[in-house]
Amino acid sequence: MTRVLVIKLGALGDLVLAFAPFAAIRARYPDADITLLTTAPFAALMESAPWFDHVVVDSRPAWRDLRGLLRLRRQMAGFDAVYDLQTSGRSSRYFRLAGRPRWSGIAAGACWPHDNPQRDFMHTRARQRDQLRRAGIDHVPDPDLSWLAEGGPVLPGPYAMLVPGAAPHRPAKRWPAERFGALARLLAARGLTPVVVGTAGESALAATIRAACPEAVDLTGRTSLVELAGLAARAALAVGNDTGPMHLAAAMGCPSTVLFSRDSDPARTAPQGRTPGQVRVLRVDDLALLGVDRVAASVA
Repeated sequence: MTRVLVIKLGALGDLVLAFAPFAAIRARYPDADITLLTTAPFAALMESAPWFDHVVVDSRPAWRDLRGLLRLRRQMAGFDAVYDLQTSGRSSRYFRLAGRPRWSGIAAGACWPHDNPQRDFMHTRARQRDQLRRAGIDHVPDPDLSWLAEGGPVLPGPYAMLVPGAAPHRPAKRWPAERFGALARLLAARGLTPVVVGTAGESALAATIRAACPEAVDLTGRTSLVELAGLAARAALAVGNDTGPMHLAAAMGCPSTVLFSRDSDPARTAPQGRTPGQVRVLRVDDLALLGVDRVAASVA
């Protein structure tokens, strides 16, 4: 193999869960020219990774956008093998757009099909490992993430990272910000500075937390993904909803408590840590019913 394409479009949590497959593909083809096709929010993070020679952005053109599809076809032309780790209906259609190269995924006609009938019930990491095994890549160890560990602001003293946000269109995945505020007070009393992270659009959540705990530090909208990873690597612990930054915290080895509602299934999508017991999952049907004491006990 001289040219290899890997497809992983997002979201952030799914991207982080693909770090081990990314590293395994690089180890399988140490001298190949490997390109990642991803979406714009993750390009800068992946350009910092040691696994790819090139990162190209899929603008996800509409199927009626002929000019956009021609541009995408050019981006995917000439590869000796393609590993579709997105395995969505959209990415499977790229098989024909790319000229039907050697393909790992679920597209009809793939030479390395992932046809495990249980794939939709497997955790993402297990599913991807099984997909690569069927494509001849048997060894998928935890990746070296030292390239991410040094980024971001260096804060004085021990701190706890709080992640109160989640996808805006899925409000049921959010534990109430007022309870994050109450948790922040308890953490501050233990000598941990609460540090609130998230997008700029989640600054109102940080304001609610700081109203309850003025000692909290608001970094919403102030860190890149690379910086967020370094911040997580140095945190004493992290608590947050089922959202991408918690996957990043877990991957960096941070002791993490992740809050799940009935909107998602931790058996398939829970963040994966580096050591046993590092990641704790609290799941209730309705996060409005999850008490502060139970969450605080999980990080005692």
